[in-house]
Amino acid sequence: MASDAARTTGRTERLTQFQRDGLTFDVTDSGPLDGPVVVLLHGFPTDRSSWDRISPLLHAAGLRTLAPDQRGYSPGARPQGRAAYRLGEVADDVVALADAVGADAVHVVGHDWGGAIAWIVAGRHPERVASLTALSTPHPFAMTEALRSRDFDQARRSWHMLAFQVPAIPDRYLASRLAAVLRPSGLPAEDATRYAARFSEPGALTAALNWYRAIPLSSGVVHSCRVPTTYVWGRKDPFLGPVAARLTAHSVLADYELVELDEGHWLPERAPQACARAIIARVASVD
Repeated sequence: MASDAARTTGRTERLTQFQRDGLTFDVTDSGPLDGPVVVLLHGFPTDRSSWDRISPLLHAAGLRTLAPDQRGYSPGARPQGRAAYRLGEVADDVVALADAVGADAVHVVGHDWGGAIAWIVAGRHPERVASLTALSTPHPFAMTEALRSRDFDQARRSWHMLAFQVPAIPDRYLASRLAAVLRPSGLPAEDATRYAARFSEPGALTAALNWYRAIPLSSGVVHSCRVPTTYVWGRKDPFLGPVAARLTAHSVLADYELVELDEGHWLPERAPQACARAIIARVASVD
């Protein structure tokens, strides 16, 4: 189905963790061991279990999936201070995961913050990315341009990105309210409860919010995308609007497809079959 570069070239045992710079990341490794490798990157405030509805569909298509709990979400990869969450650092964690399974290149899929990291990995390390499928999240250049739009539509949708950069206050507010805040956004109640529960771990919520706080420290990490890409966007997304969705095509200098769904933001939970179809088609396109 896919190029040999996206297959493991050495180790073929299941991966449960990988290390980078003294940090230990937890991973769910499933599907055919000899299949093309698809890395699944979750967003905020979810975790690797957000892919549980999509992964079996990918496995049925012959794909091996690696779903890590990312920096700040894995208990063994929760450094202190916002500087440790600079987006270039998070992107390099993905390269370390590819190294850990001996894959020269991997197919990268990301949702929400995971989508932003997927764009950054593809821009910084195109030789390590066989294909990209971004769910919900537009290219960062398109997002920046949309935020400057005179109608302020994207700015209104993204107010939380600025609010979450404030020290301490968001941590205290969300600590006991996260599930209640998530449910009105369209996330299924059972998922909202599960995601919120893991933030009872000491330092977990602050670590996740540090992704937002590291934005001002992350200049220069974004580049145009030069790998085959599919962008899946929900027209009812309350956070990410049509301007950035439309502009994303300008930042992809390779084969590109925009898939629009009549859905909201939480595509892995709400539209797993449509997402899986888009991922499988994109992987197949680089055969």
